[in-house]
Amino acid sequence: MSTFFSETTWICLAIPTVLCGTVLCKYKKSPRPVPSWMICLAGLCAVCLLILSPFWGLILFSLSCFLMYTYLSGQELLPVDQKAVLVTGGDCGLGHDLCKYLDELGFTVFAGVLNENGPGAAELRRTCSSRLSVLQMDVTNPVQIKDAYSKVVATLQDRGLWAVINNAGVLGFPCDGELIPMTDYKQCMAVNFFGTVEVTKTFLPLLRKSKGRLVNVSSIGGGAPMAKLASYGPTKAAVAMFSSVLRLELSKWGVKVVYIQPGGFRTGIAGTSDEWEKLEKKILEQLPREVQEDYGQDYILAQRNFLHLINSRASTDFSPVLQDIQHAISAKSPFTFYTPGKAAYMWICFASFLPAGIYDYLSERNLGKIGPVPRALSMPNYNKKVT
Repeated sequence: MSTFFSETTWICLAIPTVLCGTVLCKYKKSPRPVPSWMICLAGLCAVCLLILSPFWGLILFSLSCFLMYTYLSGQELLPVDQKAVLVTGGDCGLGHDLCKYLDELGFTVFAGVLNENGPGAAELRRTCSSRLSVLQMDVTNPVQIKDAYSKVVATLQDRGLWAVINNAGVLGFPCDGELIPMTDYKQCMAVNFFGTVEVTKTFLPLLRKSKGRLVNVSSIGGGAPMAKLASYGPTKAAVAMFSSVLRLELSKWGVKVVYIQPGGFRTGIAGTSDEWEKLEKKILEQLPREVQEDYGQDYILAQRNFLHLINSRASTDFSPVLQDIQHAISAKSPFTFYTPGKAAYMWICFASFLPAGIYDYLSERNLGKIGPVPRALSMPNYNKKVT
């Protein structure tokens, strides 16, 4: 009996050991760091080994190793082989660095830019290989998008387009939703959402032929509500839902659809001080007198403190986003969405699962005090008038 138990114990030990070794071998072939959920799963299994009986603990550990092996099997990257990709918003920020990054990896890159004669386009031509082509492509201009499509088809001929990465976007001037002009709401929707849809619809025939990838850059603001982003957040939420719908529809064509929800990165989307001053002036000129009196000029002009705040907290290291996009266009089995950046996934989970009151409290604590309160709220008689 003791001999049988000893043999059973050794078998139970051998199986997870072999599986664990196989998982580690698979991990070495994966270019991405170990996901946090895998670390949590390993810790949970260690706890279960201590709490449960040896037999059931080892069974659970073996199952976990099998699941991780299955997961990592789809994480190996396909060969680049000069696959062609289109990137929008290549003038500056994330799109600019992404074009350079993919060019260094050996992709044939079509960099769509807002101004083909601007400094961003000139730098791409100067620093990248001959595989990179700069295309004039304002994503709100259907004529330019169709012209870019014709140039891509003429350049590639029968090679095919492997991936489209919709990155172009604008932030506008973050402030209370009541203060944001309707023109800013419309501009954000035109660039961030309708631009993404227009580019996608134009280039989808090429992606269907290649059975390639569609990658849409959303934002953490599209998955978790954030104060001051009333014109920006909804457009990015629309991008995420658009991507999810297309994922269902294009699976029969073999096209994989992914969206990225980055956290805080200093991409330049917030604009410059000169642009902020113009937007402040625009807000003050267009606000109804009653609204301007309730909020007060001091409160409105203090909104730029929010831009300083997000810039101070934003990371200048784009590598987590770049690596996730590389994985999205190269992995055998890409994820449906990615959340690169500090605490990005955590805030999306908070917004999805926590009661609204708790989420609002955490959001206010995270934002902190960034300026004065609206003028009317600072007046002692205002609340009495309301009640």
